[in-house]
Amino acid sequence: MTSPSDLAARSRAAVWHPCTQMARLADVPPLPIARGDGPWLFGTDGRRYFDANSSWWVNLFGHSDKPLHDAIKHQLDTLPHVMLAGCTHEPAVRLAERLSARTGGALGHAFFGSDGASAVEIALKQSFHSFKNRGRPEKREFVCLKNSYHGETLGALSVTDVQVFRDAYDPLLMRAHIIASPDGRLGNEAEALEAMRVLLAERHDQIAAVIVEPLIQGAAGMVMYAPAYLKGLRELTHEFGVHLIADEIAVGCGRTGTFFAWEQTGADWPDFILLSKGITGGTLPLSLVLTTDDVFGAFWSEDVTRGFLHSHSYTGNPLACAAANAVLDRFDAGQLETNQAQAERLTRAFAPLAPRVAHLRQRGMILAFDVPQAPPRFAEAFQLKAREHELLIRPIGSTVYLMPPYLIDDATAAFLAQAVTATLNDVLA
Repeated sequence: MTSPSDLAARSRAAVWHPCTQMARLADVPPLPIARGDGPWLFGTDGRRYFDANSSWWVNLFGHSDKPLHDAIKHQLDTLPHVMLAGCTHEPAVRLAERLSARTGGALGHAFFGSDGASAVEIALKQSFHSFKNRGRPEKREFVCLKNSYHGETLGALSVTDVQVFRDAYDPLLMRAHIIASPDGRLGNEAEALEAMRVLLAERHDQIAAVIVEPLIQGAAGMVMYAPAYLKGLRELTHEFGVHLIADEIAVGCGRTGTFFAWEQTGADWPDFILLSKGITGGTLPLSLVLTTDDVFGAFWSEDVTRGFLHSHSYTGNPLACAAANAVLDRFDAGQLETNQAQAERLTRAFAPLAPRVAHLRQRGMILAFDVPQAPPRFAEAFQLKAREHELLIRPIGSTVYLMPPYLIDDATAAFLAQAVTATLNDVLA
């Protein structure tokens, strides 16, 4: 059997790891994982690690979840794949219908993609093309928030404000408007909304859509803000005739306490909601763009050039759709009520840490805090030290966050608080 160190060395040589400076892998070796069970990942050396970030925010119910696997296996024995151009199948239709029902039919049309970035690309294209089809081709500009993250393909990067990405690929990107973002730590929601009003008043004839991460800006360091900002933003987009794209790729599927984060706003539904990551419970890649009758109707024509021009070979893959339907089954059975109790356990367990850190904050099953005066390479050091405490966790800059699977009992919450605190002690020492 290959040793963990040998497997890590082979990976460094052959696998180009994402969001990784490969020159650092000798000092921060990739962790060789053999299997997963519940919230735990097991290394090839037999050691276990709690998956505190749900393997990049995708794993809702833990690893090797039997109902999800059974749904995939059943679908595998009947129809693994068929192209969705000219064909259809029950798992895709059922999934689209169920998601539409969760919006009360307001977002009644689902377009399937493969991952979060592709969903963003699809929504940007649909927004622009729908205006073009209605005789408004000049509406081709987009607005995003400061420090926003919407993916790393070229269109998605154009509405992403992460400096390292923009610096690297700026010559390739279209120009988006970047507007002040709301931040509950600063209490600046009103000022951010006013900045948006000023821009839309000036440029609404050229702007197609505003794209936001509802309630939490993930890659910005789990920046949380009030639902009232989104309600005000929806009123502005109505007033000035621009689309609103709610990127729920990270915050959807119950992460914030409701299935869609948008449900907490009390506002009209946005023109688009994007889902990916947790929609298949960490099993298979899938994304969806949900949109309105109005957007869909702009493409209704016998003219093929007025149709929406986007596809990929695995669009609406039946295996992924079967997994997503199994995820929705869990929510139909009361998962949100279970999550509320689990979130309360995390709140209680981490409360003693508040005096030592800055801005301990939580929304639903996402908890974060900032580390003042963090040492250089803090995130890297924290990740490595956490392994010694049976924890797989990746801070964002000086922000430590947890987005765990929905498997938190009292003992697990206590373990997480203890392991995070011990890791913090080690790194700061």
